[in-house]
Amino acid sequence: MKGMDHMHFEELLRKKKYEDIWEEYCGFLDLSIQEYMHIQYRLLEEQMLNWLVSPLGQSIMQGKNLKNIQDFRYLVPLTTYEDYADILLNRKEEDLPGKPVTWIETTWEAGRHPVKCAPYTQEMLQVFKNNMMACLILAGSETRNDVVLRPHDKALYGVASLPYATGLLPVLVEEELTLDILPPVEQAEKLGFKERNVLGFKMGVKQGIDIFFALSSVAYYVSMAFSSLQSQTSSSSSHSSGKIKPKMAYRLLKGSYQAKKENRSMLPKDVFQMKCFLCAGTDSQMYKPVLEKLWGKRPHEIFAGTEPTCIASENWSRNGMYFFPDACFYEFMPIEEAKHFSKDHTYQPRTYLMDEVIPHEEYELVVTVFKGGAFARYMTKDRYRCIATHDSEDHIQLPRFTYVDRSLDIIDIAGFTRISEKTIEDVIKMSKLDIIEWVALKEYDDFRPYMHLIIEMSESSICQDAVLKKILKEHLQIYFTYFDSDYEDLQTMLGIDPLKITVVRCHTFHLYHQLHNEKLPKMNPSKHHIQDLLALSQAKRGEASCI
Repeated sequence: MKGMDHMHFEELLRKKKYEDIWEEYCGFLDLSIQEYMHIQYRLLEEQMLNWLVSPLGQSIMQGKNLKNIQDFRYLVPLTTYEDYADILLNRKEEDLPGKPVTWIETTWEAGRHPVKCAPYTQEMLQVFKNNMMACLILAGSETRNDVVLRPHDKALYGVASLPYATGLLPVLVEEELTLDILPPVEQAEKLGFKERNVLGFKMGVKQGIDIFFALSSVAYYVSMAFSSLQSQTSSSSSHSSGKIKPKMAYRLLKGSYQAKKENRSMLPKDVFQMKCFLCAGTDSQMYKPVLEKLWGKRPHEIFAGTEPTCIASENWSRNGMYFFPDACFYEFMPIEEAKHFSKDHTYQPRTYLMDEVIPHEEYELVVTVFKGGAFARYMTKDRYRCIATHDSEDHIQLPRFTYVDRSLDIIDIAGFTRISEKTIEDVIKMSKLDIIEWVALKEYDDFRPYMHLIIEMSESSICQDAVLKKILKEHLQIYFTYFDSDYEDLQTMLGIDPLKITVVRCHTFHLYHQLHNEKLPKMNPSKHHIQDLLALSQAKRGEASCI
């Protein structure tokens, strides 16, 4: 953070300059909140100058004149991807505040918009690289200045390749540190997601794994399939995953003996001694405890996204994430403000800065991307809870956060699929099922997520309850798969049944509206509201006795 002449990570490592490595990549954790905000303001001022004069910025500002950061926060409207779609989907580089050197893609909204893309400038990629290096260093650390990474560490890479943002990691990190990616990037890009993960894990069983980076849901799938995968690997003569190393053969024998002794299946922790275990994804908080039991090492959570880039990482204590100061300008919208804004877009919600957040409060994150990024006051639709504004034990003066989930109008399952109200409406319409009312919410079976769809059918379509549910589920799953190819992966790859259906009695929704004088939100209503709705359905009322 001192602005020293940049030396590559491997060069610093070779000279054993561990304190310099720490300061270069992880020094933001030593900032005071005042120093942190100074970086935020300085980089925002730089970004404003470029963004405001670009055709993209002018199209959003519509002639408004800004003089300072206060004007920026109160005059620039909150934006969503729709505000950028015409320019970005057509890749109109001349309209952007910075020249892109690559474009990153992700799913937008199933059934309506197959893809959205974001431009990355050279400066953005540099920040992305430095922050990913920080994530790797911190994932292996137990204290400050602890650097365990070494050249040719073997990295099992369980996330999507380019053009997704996670595909940048092996490409950019290679500029600083030579890693042996399992499977190699050139080979991985030719394989499907499931095949790539299975092959990488088989290679890991033979060669060892020092670094594991995956969506938490994928890490769980691989972990649970460990016994079958390692037995396949041990008996396989395939050259694609290489020969088994003596060290790994010994670990496999020892692990097998230990598992038999304890009368259980062999677990990853019996074989692997990883340096770094990184996880990401919307449901990481649910998966992390079981992953720790399986691997004997607590996963290190980070957060990265297509629009905001790599923005947050836990530290060596792994009890909450800190936001990198040089990726985006962060604003935090309290959830009640976000709810108000979702109902009335003329309402101007209040947002708070990093030095204004309150412990235990939940916020929806709003970002302005630095270094020539396209997005300004962009609603990420990600919710975070502030754990604390400082950490006395680790001597960190910055706020610490935990990721909660996507915004309430989206149901994201295991980081694979994002289901909106419009998607569900389209699926129901296309299915031609006589569903007259519905609500949907995200729930968990133990720790695995699913979508709970509560529906009311017309009286004319009522049949035996169990038969009706089976028909509905089969019918709706066909159309969800049609609208969203990632939906099918939840079943075929992760073994997650993403849909549970509850059919309530006829007129239940009408009774609820009468009793509460309000309609339920279609997406993620509160558990108290759902409890009241289901209680009405179960009550022996003449108005609700069709099923």
